[in-house]
Amino acid sequence: MIRCSIGTAKVLGLKKVKVDALPTTAYLMVGERCHYNCAFCAQARESSSRADLLSRVSWPKFQRESFLQGLVHPDAQAVLQRICFQVVQDKGALEETKEWVKSVKDKTNLPICVSAGPRTLEEVKELLDLGVEHVSIALDAATPEIYEQSKDGSWKKRFELLNQSAKKFPGHMTTHLIVGLGETEEEMIRLLQTMYDKGISVALFAFTPIKGTRMEGIKQPDMSQYRRVQVAHDLIRTGLASVDYFRFQDGQITDFGIPVDELQERRGGEPFQTSGCSGCNRPYYNETPGEELYNYPKSLTSEEVEAAWAHIRRVRGTA
Repeated sequence: MIRCSIGTAKVLGLKKVKVDALPTTAYLMVGERCHYNCAFCAQARESSSRADLLSRVSWPKFQRESFLQGLVHPDAQAVLQRICFQVVQDKGALEETKEWVKSVKDKTNLPICVSAGPRTLEEVKELLDLGVEHVSIALDAATPEIYEQSKDGSWKKRFELLNQSAKKFPGHMTTHLIVGLGETEEEMIRLLQTMYDKGISVALFAFTPIKGTRMEGIKQPDMSQYRRVQVAHDLIRTGLASVDYFRFQDGQITDFGIPVDELQERRGGEPFQTSGCSGCNRPYYNETPGEELYNYPKSLTSEEVEAAWAHIRRVRGTA
């Protein structure tokens, strides 16, 4: 059995559900009930959330053959651009993931990424040797202090493994960072710069409170805060600017070094679309249907572009 995100199940023809946007990546979850105890995660050791949840997305189980048949169906192949394994850190999930990677590689040439918790360079190498394009080691938190408050283990050790892996396997390492765990914008943006300086690409998430987790009572980040970090991220990853161009006041970014009108004209809605590997759009991973989206899974309308940049133009304490 394997879990697929509900949107992936729709694309594979395994579920009939109504969706606003189809996922362009097949999102698959291996393992259940992590041995780590992240305060924001539905799969955490002490979470009382539903076992089929990861963030706000449900992940139903499917039989191996049904999943593989759906994966190679022409309708699915017309939509999908990559495959992403989300590996819950239970006892045997990483080994199980390797077997799933082999099975998928036998069926399709789609690029594969694995978001896992490898403990050593050798474990990273084993995944890459199987043909995985990207391995993600999620830092999630912008600082060691916030990591200690919200996750298990050591931020410094995880950062060092990510750094060593990026040096040994350039172009193959990614990470996840979550805005809204208590960091300042400056702390997050400086870490973003560090990641790209090391050749590590970043998938940016907005903190999402999930019922049954230790952080279920914490609010999502203010949309203006998230939009500012998104623009800084976009400028850093495209090489249009660096943190040296930016100005901060009390931890908040106040100047991108380029006029906002010029930024909007040059970048449009691109900074506000889902970030991560190419072809990754994660529909409604952090969002509530009917509300403004933190990460847009497709190109923004002109109205959505205007609304997003309006957040950037806000000065602290004023509209």
